[in-house]
Amino acid sequence: MPRTTAPDHTTGPAPDCDLFVIGGGINGCGIARDAAGRGLSVILAEQGDLAQATSSASSKLFHGGLRYLEFFEFRLVREALEEREILLRAMPHISWPMRFVLPLDRDMRFETGTPASNMLSRIMPWMRGRRPAWMIRLGLFLYDHLGGRKILPGTARLDLTRDPVGVPLDPRYRRAFEYSDCWVQDSRLVALNARDAANRGATILPRTRVTEARRVDDLWRLTLTDQQTGTTREVHSRVLVNAGGPWVADILRDVAGQQSKETVRLVRGSHIVTRRLFDHDRAYFFQGRDGRIIFALPYEQEFTLIGTTDKDHPAPDSPAQITEEETDYLCAFASGYFAKPVTRDDIVWSYSGVRPLYDDGASSATAATREYVLSLNEDGPAPLLNIFGGKITTYRRLAEAAMARLAPYFPDMGLNWTAGVPLPGGDFPVAEAAEMPDRLRADHPFLSAPEAQRLIRAYGTEAWTILAGAKDRADLGRDFGAGLTEAELRWLIRHEWARTAEDAVWRRTRLGLRLTPDQIAEIDAAMAEWTSPATAD
Repeated sequence: MPRTTAPDHTTGPAPDCDLFVIGGGINGCGIARDAAGRGLSVILAEQGDLAQATSSASSKLFHGGLRYLEFFEFRLVREALEEREILLRAMPHISWPMRFVLPLDRDMRFETGTPASNMLSRIMPWMRGRRPAWMIRLGLFLYDHLGGRKILPGTARLDLTRDPVGVPLDPRYRRAFEYSDCWVQDSRLVALNARDAANRGATILPRTRVTEARRVDDLWRLTLTDQQTGTTREVHSRVLVNAGGPWVADILRDVAGQQSKETVRLVRGSHIVTRRLFDHDRAYFFQGRDGRIIFALPYEQEFTLIGTTDKDHPAPDSPAQITEEETDYLCAFASGYFAKPVTRDDIVWSYSGVRPLYDDGASSATAATREYVLSLNEDGPAPLLNIFGGKITTYRRLAEAAMARLAPYFPDMGLNWTAGVPLPGGDFPVAEAAEMPDRLRADHPFLSAPEAQRLIRAYGTEAWTILAGAKDRADLGRDFGAGLTEAELRWLIRHEWARTAEDAVWRRTRLGLRLTPDQIAEIDAAMAEWTSPATAD
């Protein structure tokens, strides 16, 4: 049974923290932030950089998951839809509303296989294989009303022969629906949750691997190895949270020594980034004849992001890389909608991530549930909470649910508090987001409009802190290219745990899309110099 009072440690080691979190992805950092804000002492360890795996390889969306309605996952969709606007208010710098255009094709056919499509084919056999417009409209009606939408506009009908969004599309698409979701800077979301957790007293330890966890004297004794120096040390915690993402089952078995029948299904999602395929700021939602969907999203001002795939992945340590088959699939899928075919020559970058979905025995990777499962192990004197599955949109609710499961062990901890509380830099109203770049330029006229927009969408009000006192570009120090200055780079080192060029240009920013290999090498050299023990300030 859970304890309702703190254990007596007079005969054993004193705990170093109340809560130890393994995993520096969005779930781990979200739980660390929530717990620290309730007054608990927290330590988080991540074996690599923050958001180095799944949490920097998403489709960059806060969305309810329109297609999950076909699998009757109404609770998941409702919770995600409710979260969109809560999160938007808390982070209007790194998240913003986006309209999605769903073109309709009278000849669109898809393979049955989802619960909704199978039911439809049984009720109306003459419609077998067809997703009719009324079915899409019904789904969008539910999407508009399940989550208590207040800020985001609802669904609208579009005439693609008149609306500018029809210009890049094949002329056969004449009608479309348009609905709302939100964009998010996924890896910045992780870094800002970690920063806010640290601001509230948590200790964040990137590049620190937990090599062993054992229950000793009513506590978890954890052995930590610094991945850079190789040094080890031990810490003790009252509670252990396993938020290892793709490694959650390995940590449970190999690190914590626990036996469990619960496992994750590893599903690889791959994306391609092309040169900009359209000039407007709306996104596309495309349906495939195989029943799958992809997005084509405006990305980093000059590019288009296309994805994602769903492929089973063999193991967490197996590199997540897009295959030739996936590349061809995404190009062909998008080419079925755009007037100008998308080819390999258009691709400037690609990335893949492994989603650790709870293994519910689904027949395909696409059908595997996106629901999260919180498994509390109370076999020993100290609890172990394992986090299976989840999606980026519901990370905050997952953290609240995790703390609810652990509440009996911490009867004096604070109540739920994260809804609407801004992340660092997000302390301004959503309605003012569009004005923020102009305000930044008014105070720093040497910035171009794209530079000001990038800084606001990365740092929000903290952009003024990074640029404090700068009257011209020279005041920002060395220019590394693509607008990345010494002032910004040092900020990332001091405040966001960046240590390598990869951290800075691919996770804290996406400036790697614009930098040359030589420029990235120069950034790496400068960061190594600034973070060495002899020169670090």
